[in-house]
Amino acid sequence: MRQPRDLLYATIRRFRRDRMATFQRLFPLTSKTRILDVGGTSLNWGLIAGRPDVTLLNLPTDGVANVVGDGRYLPFRDRSFDIVFSNSVIEHISLPSDQQRFADEVRRTGRAYWVQTPDYRFPIEPHLVTPFLHWLPKGVRLAIARRFTFWSLLERPSPDRWEYYIRHCAEEVRLLDARQLQALFPEAQIIRERFLGLSKSLIAVAGARK
Repeated sequence: MRQPRDLLYATIRRFRRDRMATFQRLFPLTSKTRILDVGGTSLNWGLIAGRPDVTLLNLPTDGVANVVGDGRYLPFRDRSFDIVFSNSVIEHISLPSDQQRFADEVRRTGRAYWVQTPDYRFPIEPHLVTPFLHWLPKGVRLAIARRFTFWSLLERPSPDRWEYYIRHCAEEVRLLDARQLQALFPEAQIIRERFLGLSKSLIAVAGARK
C-alpha cells in the first residue's frame, strides 16, 4: 500500500508532467529555442520532447544554475530570450513591489513568457500542504505552522530546516489570485490548472501559439 508521502509526490509529478505538456503545446520548441528558466531546475526540461537551449538562473543559495542572479534584476538585454519560464517562484517574493519588479523583468527579457504560481484561492496551502493556512493572518499562520503542518508530518525535517522553511512559508510567501496575477502581466492570458474542479494553479502566458 502506498504511503501518504508517496501519493503526494506522485500527484505533484503528474501535475508537473501535465503542465510541461501544456507548455510544449503552446510553444513550438526546437533546439534553437532560447529559454530562460528563472528559479528552476533541470527537472522540468526532462519531461518534454526535444532539447531547447535552456539557461537556468538562480540565487546562489538555490541550487544548480548556469547563471547566478536575482529574478528582480535579470542580467540580460531586452528580448534576449525567446521564452522566459518561471515555475512556482514569484510567490516566494514577499513584497508586492518586488513581485512587480520580477514581472517587469520577465516581460522585458523575453519575447514570450510562461509564469506559473499557486492560486491563493485554492484551499490548501501548497508549500506546507495544510488546509486554509494561507488565509490566516501572518502571526496566526506562524503559530499554527510551528505546531502542525502536513508537510512536517510527511517530511519529518531536521530542526534547522523545519524552522527556516516554516518561517519562510508562513511569513514571506505571498500567494496571488488571478486578478493580482493579471495586474502583474496585463497582456497575458491566465490559464487555470484545476484539481477536483477548483483552480489550483495559475499561469500567465504571452506570445504562445494560438
